[in-house]
Amino acid sequence: MDTKELLKKVRKIEIKTRRLSDHVFGGEYHSTFKGRGMTFSEVRQYQFGDDVRNIDWNVTARYSEPYVKVFEEERELTMMLMADISGSEFFGTDAQFKNEIITEIAATLAFSATQNNDKIGLILFSDQIELYIPPKKGKSHVLRIIRELLEFQPKSKKTDIALALKFLSNVMKKKAIVFVLSDFITDGYRDTLKIASGRHDVTGIRVYDRHEEAIPNLGMVQMEDEETGELLLVNTGSKSVRNQYNAYYRECVSYFQEAFLKSGAGALSCRVDESYVKKLLGYFKRRA
Repeated sequence: MDTKELLKKVRKIEIKTRRLSDHVFGGEYHSTFKGRGMTFSEVRQYQFGDDVRNIDWNVTARYSEPYVKVFEEERELTMMLMADISGSEFFGTDAQFKNEIITEIAATLAFSATQNNDKIGLILFSDQIELYIPPKKGKSHVLRIIRELLEFQPKSKKTDIALALKFLSNVMKKKAIVFVLSDFITDGYRDTLKIASGRHDVTGIRVYDRHEEAIPNLGMVQMEDEETGELLLVNTGSKSVRNQYNAYYRECVSYFQEAFLKSGAGALSCRVDESYVKKLLGYFKRRA
């Protein structure tokens, strides 16, 4: 992808996702993810309906009329976006590949965080940490994140979510809002997820294509394993082959749902041909 084409893609994603974050997600994001606590702001005269527990008795005694303390939410938070860029993300049979939807979702979340003056960081992973961008604020930082999501070329095509979560726990010592974006066609990450969820507010967003759910009966078909590059001749006419694949796929989905549920993390699934806007909004509203 040349520079001109890349900038055009970045701009297109910025316009679409920034509009969503400004008009749809900004308020929902703010009400869903709370600050670290409340800090004292000022005192003012008591008004009808104020909580009597907030009365400042020293000031009240001095002025012989009731005054209350006013608190503000200590707002600044850190969002970490963890995007799976292994080979299986470059799959799509409908309008978009999975990695394109992952980029759009990540950009929408990043602009929502920016609107609330939060920091945003990025971890791109395969079966290794491909790229780590430390959390920072600002539009130019978000645009860099979008550029990396669009053009970064991974060294490996395999996936290791456990390794990525371990890296997160090592680099993020303070609590962060964490979104893990992947197709989650893998397992073995339950224990590290539990550790990460104990420290951070973690949400898994499973992005998938409907044609991954089952292999159609097409006879003998040459297929390429996106994560190993291996070419295989598969007899899709065999019912046992189709059933075996379907069972494996369902196991991965069940593992994802169970692992996130039991670790106390959030989880949602977005199909590439469905509206991720509705899915995210529904998730935010359920959590708020």
